[in-house]
Amino acid sequence: MKYSGYPLLLILLLISAAASSQTYKNELGLRSDNDSYLGQGSDRYYTNGLFFNFRHALDQQKLPQNLEKKTYEISLGQKMFNPYSGDAPDPATQDRPFAGYLYAEGAMNWFYSDESIIKASAQIGTTGKNSLGEAGQKLLHSTFGFYDIEGWDYQIKNELQLNLSGQYTKLLTRIADNAVEFSFEGYANLGTTFTGAGAGLLFRTGALNQLFNSAYTNAVIGNHAKTKALVKREFFFYAKPQLNFVAYDATIQGSLFNNNSPVTFSQKPVVFAQQLGADYSSQRFTVDFSVIFKTREVKSSAIAHQWGSLGLFYRFD
Repeated sequence: MKYSGYPLLLILLLISAAASSQTYKNELGLRSDNDSYLGQGSDRYYTNGLFFNFRHALDQQKLPQNLEKKTYEISLGQKMFNPYSGDAPDPATQDRPFAGYLYAEGAMNWFYSDESIIKASAQIGTTGKNSLGEAGQKLLHSTFGFYDIEGWDYQIKNELQLNLSGQYTKLLTRIADNAVEFSFEGYANLGTTFTGAGAGLLFRTGALNQLFNSAYTNAVIGNHAKTKALVKREFFFYAKPQLNFVAYDATIQGSLFNNNSPVTFSQKPVVFAQQLGADYSSQRFTVDFSVIFKTREVKSSAIAHQWGSLGLFYRFD
């Protein structure tokens, strides 16, 4: 008797289709910020950032009707700042303080069916030597054979840091057969490290999912999804001009409660930022790269600066 391979082939295709459309409840992410990604040879101001996070989607069938998705996340992060160079031993020539910020963060995200999003987060961390900024930058430079680091003796001093943050995102319009989109983004920070607010306009174009299913908003994960994603794989370009109002920045001004840091400056109260990026995402993986340009942040001889940001994300059950 002859055996036909068609039933087996059909089963394999069905399994493959199910796997490609499967949503996963959990996500691990790594993001790295560094000005060296732009290949300009500069090493100034916000010079390095490293962030690890875990996200989990709650059971969507148990949520109110107008709430599409709810997730929580836990993050660990470190930011490093230095003057015009990591080799700036003379405090008289430093146009920005050496500073490190190490923190842990917990956050909740509410994704509504009208494609509005609310995010609330809290951070606890430290500046100063306890932030391991000096150790991290020296390790990075020695590992990759970069120049020697000198000047961290004048860094912002140790201080326990507590910060609260809120963010609001809202779809404004999606046109051209869902290939072009405009959204509003706004945020407010209140804390001992960063206090301020900002607002911007997000533009995306390409193969897009709804904001409650998109990699841009870290919303690919799901748990008994209510609404099907528009596309299985996202690939889009995005731009986000944003105006920021800065009331306090401890990495520039030092401690909110004392004046024990040897080198400090006043912050610029208004800073404009422009982010340009590209994102590819399947149900399992996301790769994101963007470039961020910022106007002057410090009332000194410091100039505008820019850096690159690379994000890698993996989802699982």
